[in-house]
Parts: sequence; C-alpha cells; structure tokens
Amino acid sequence: MKQVSDQEFARNLRVRALRMVHKAKASHIGSCLSIGEIVAVLFNGFLRLDSKQPNWPERDRFILSKGHAAAIYYAALSERGFFPASWIERYCENAAKLAGHVTMGVPGVEFSAGALGHGLPVSLGMAKAAKHDGASHRVVVLMSDGECDEGSVWEGALLAAQYELDNLTVIVDYNKIQSFGRVSDVADLHPFAQKWEAFRWGVQEVDGNDCQAVKAALSEAPFTPGKPSVIIAHTIKGKGVSFMEDNILWHYKSPNDVELANALAELEVN
Repeated sequence: MKQVSDQEFARNLRVRALRMVHKAKASHIGSCLSIGEIVAVLFNGFLRLDSKQPNWPERDRFILSKGHAAAIYYAALSERGFFPASWIERYCENAAKLAGHVTMGVPGVEFSAGALGHGLPVSLGMAKAAKHDGASHRVVVLMSDGECDEGSVWEGALLAAQYELDNLTVIVDYNKIQSFGRVSDVADLHPFAQKWEAFRWGVQEVDGNDCQAVKAALSEAPFTPGKPSVIIAHTIKGKGVSFMEDNILWHYKSPNDVELANALAELEVN
C-alpha cells in the first residue's frame, strides 16, 4: 500500500470498518469510528512494526483493550499487510479468522481483548519485562473511558507508576459514552486528568480526532522521565458520520443498506 496522510488513512479505515460491520451485521461501529485518527496515526508509521515478521522481537507492542472496536483495528492490520485482504470479507462469521472481538492468533494482535479492564495490567507486564531485559520497544495500550470503571485499571495504574514504566503509554478514548449511557451518568470520571496525576502518571489531554495532536502527544512520551504516560483523547463516538456522532444507538446497531450508503457518501466514497 502506498503511503498516505494520517487523515486519509483514518478515512480509509472508517470506510473499511463501516463495510465490515454492515456485511457482518455486527455491532460497535460507533466505538470504531471514534478512534479512527488514533489508530491511523499508530499504524501509519508511528509504531515500529514489520508485517513480514509479526513476532519481530524489537517490535513495539500495541494492545487494543477496548476489544469490541475490532473492525477498525483489523482494517489497519489488513491495510498494512499483516494478513490477506480476503480475511476482512469474512469478518465476524462463524469459523472465520477475524472474530468480533480482538483475538490472538491474528498476525499483529498481541492480546485477546473484550473483557474490559485487562489491557492495562497486561501491558504493564510487557513494559516491565522490557525494562528488565533492557529492550527499547514501546508499549502502547488504547482503552475506553467506560473501561475506567474497572478496578483493575486503577490497580494497573498504581503499579505502573510504582515500577517507573516510562516505556508505557496509555491512550484513553474519552468519547464520553459507554454501554448503557453517558459516562457522566453511569460513573462520572471527573476530574479525570487529576486522577491519573494523583496516580503519578504524566498526563496530556488532546483532541483525539485530530491526527496532528495525537501524533504530537505520542511523540512526546514519556512526558516525564520515570513515569508512565497517559493521553486523554477527547473524541466523538461515531466520528465522521453525522447521524452516528454522539449517539449511543451506534454502540450496538449495525447500519442497513441505506444507512451504509449515506455514511459512505458523507465520507465521500463512491
């Protein structure tokens, strides 16, 4: 695949994810669309990866802890040549390679995710192992905001700071909607940045739907030597498709033929 801008890559990933979810009659398209720019920046050159050697020891480690947003992650891996494009066509089908939640065994996938709250604890183990071995790779985990209801997240945050894991970067997709309502109504995270600071993390807040802002923050990590870093990425659920934006319905609903056509038209795809 030829190199494109991060913004164009994000658009391409949204198109692929929409078509995948529509064909499979699957869920979580809103969760996929909110992280379009984040995934685009990560897989458009930021992460040190080799699709021909998915288990290359010096690769950066990436965990999508919000594993229900599998479609856009798989789209990025496919675009970067980790597996044949034909796998995408059978996304979420019985006995297919690509399950509806992120699953190990797929080239480029480090960890099976879907049960929320596990990505940060696992990633801190990876980061601690890298420190122990004197390895130079980075560990990046992308979490959801609703996931931060889980106690395991805060246990992981506590230990990551204790072990001074400045090779670990967390990105929180702060789209402010979770499974059953707005985050502020279910379990308000405010003041969110101050919570991470109190747990001794370096913190930046950015517009998570701005590729340049996301890339700049990732490039600056670690924000403080000796501290893990967290990027609180303010995003819009369903970003890029007006009738899906900031609408909890699209946490669950699959677009029908008309809705898919309208969504693709907004993304200017024939």
